[in-house]
Amino acid sequence: MKYTIFTFVLYCLACTPAKQGKNSISMTQEFDKQGHRGCRGLMPENTIPAMRTALDLGVTTLEMDVVITKDKKVVLSHEQWFGEEITTKPDGTHMGQREERKFNIYWMTYNDVKTFDVGLKPHPRFPSQKKMKVVKPLLTDVIDDVQAYMTTSKRPFPYYNIETKSNPEFDGVFQPKPDEFVELLMDVIKQKGIQNYVIIQSFDFRTLQYLHQKYPEIKTAMLIEEDDTRTLEEQVKALGFTPTIYSPAFQLVNSKLLRKCHREGMKVIPWTVNTREQIEELKKLGVDGVITDYPDLF
Repeated sequence: MKYTIFTFVLYCLACTPAKQGKNSISMTQEFDKQGHRGCRGLMPENTIPAMRTALDLGVTTLEMDVVITKDKKVVLSHEQWFGEEITTKPDGTHMGQREERKFNIYWMTYNDVKTFDVGLKPHPRFPSQKKMKVVKPLLTDVIDDVQAYMTTSKRPFPYYNIETKSNPEFDGVFQPKPDEFVELLMDVIKQKGIQNYVIIQSFDFRTLQYLHQKYPEIKTAMLIEEDDTRTLEEQVKALGFTPTIYSPAFQLVNSKLLRKCHREGMKVIPWTVNTREQIEELKKLGVDGVITDYPDLF
């Protein structure tokens, strides 16, 4: 099909997010549909097939987790080790619960990581998840695949909501210190030129604080556990700045919390919302998006 210059320009504009302020995710203010670990309920989590499937289901943001390898590579993984729920070892046996932390990704090169399968073992909590042979991918490979996939299909690029899997108790054992973690992640983001597409989220406020100091233009999301008894004001004070997004367990969301967050300029995007009824209820309350294991619910 022949395209006029005008048509081509329109396509480029559609596929390139406009330059945005720090506290803005979308110029259109549309409801942000985030696929948790891609689409964990349907495909092996934090893998390229999960990201592609989520995109085909219409997500606007791909949610994912990253860890660091021995050779300083940024890899998609929810745990800093090979979790027993999803892992088949190189010898073909399944990972056992009591041995998973022995397989510490921070002690492995990425060539080692690639020898483990994370898509064939039946998931005990997600029986509808499609099974396939697949490995934990590099963040660089995920970005390259997503950008190529969306360009070929002539669809706008998604955002990336990337969680730093970091715990103060694990420094130097399961992960680098926060400054090195963030710098390694930002090296990939800058290399791929996706600064305007990225949100960095974490339960470990240290990584967000370092990011805010060194890269204040990057959007941030403060993750909050269901059992966190602090007030919103106490949580923001502990963080030390107002993040772009307040991202609590969905059970914590109510109209009062939403009003407070919006008054402070924070969007509210709760996790992990896995029924259509819950999604609709939260939309009626006024949340700015949700994170779900089942993007087909959208």
